[in-house]
Amino acid sequence: MAKAGDINPKNNNYLLGQTKAEDMFLQAWKSENLHHAWILSGRKGVGKATLAFRIARFMLWANIEQKEQYNSLNVPENSPIFKQVADGSHPDLKVLERGFVETDKRKVIKAIQNGEPMSDDELSRLKKSAYIRIDEVREAVDFLSKTSFNNGWKIVIIDSADEMNRNAENALLKILEEPPAKTLLLLVCHNMGTLLPTIRSRCVKLNLQDLSTNEVASLLRRYRPDLNEKQIAKLSEMCNGSIGKAIQYADFDAVRIYDDLCKIAFNKGQGSLSQMIAFCSDLAADGDKFSLSEDLFYKFFRDLMEQSPKAEDVYKCYQQAKKMFAECASVNMDKSLMLLNLFNNITKVV
Repeated sequence: MAKAGDINPKNNNYLLGQTKAEDMFLQAWKSENLHHAWILSGRKGVGKATLAFRIARFMLWANIEQKEQYNSLNVPENSPIFKQVADGSHPDLKVLERGFVETDKRKVIKAIQNGEPMSDDELSRLKKSAYIRIDEVREAVDFLSKTSFNNGWKIVIIDSADEMNRNAENALLKILEEPPAKTLLLLVCHNMGTLLPTIRSRCVKLNLQDLSTNEVASLLRRYRPDLNEKQIAKLSEMCNGSIGKAIQYADFDAVRIYDDLCKIAFNKGQGSLSQMIAFCSDLAADGDKFSLSEDLFYKFFRDLMEQSPKAEDVYKCYQQAKKMFAECASVNMDKSLMLLNLFNNITKVV
């Protein structure tokens, strides 16, 4: 099954709904007084990483002496720069992401050493670290301090900056306080409030807007052409302005899951217990589905708040749900049992 991740920002040359943010950066570049660090903030899935790679490609390709000819950050897909960025081979661009945990890192190294390609399924099961670590940030700082290829720009994309731990953030401050000439840091950030104030104060903020329902629908037609218009309309309404979330919803049949969730909840426990257990077991058995279920339960509470006379009780149930999901993420809890307990709480407020 295709996942939302198959639309890779590295080679995606299509960005919709973020013209204002793109123009803001382009005008800053044309001023020839470009700030060295930018935070690209906004909801997950609205195009922050896509814009970061558009910026990086443009900076590595464009000629400032001909600045008036550029009306966007678009770089032709047949350009060598585009291809280098897409395959991660450009010498002046470094992308900083969470690395694999040590055991899975060794699996990848062994596969490379033995010349044994890893299947898509094997790659999808590799686990990443919880945070971007200090040694990874130090490598990026060292990268920016070195001479660029052909006297061009050196660029680092951090995706995402709110996945750095505190030691990594402090290591980043060094380059923010004393940036070398012609270096650019692009910090993709889903929750800017998690970053150190000292980092936020040293960056220009570029806030990306939620997409409109029509924009999400247009992108779904482009990226998931097998969907019918009824599915597109429902997904566009459910995703809160995030094409990334809409695609995830499409790939995991979230409309059906949400409908089943509502049926079970509004049956108030009077339906088939075996059906409820099967539903919870199915969600708990797949990590991606379980993460999706958290989002769908929160949507259920939002929808319920709009129609329930028990708004205070619904809110308390929502807060309890957040606590239960957080505990599942931090300790090895029985996810299926947790979902069953959550349904039990819900039956008291619907």
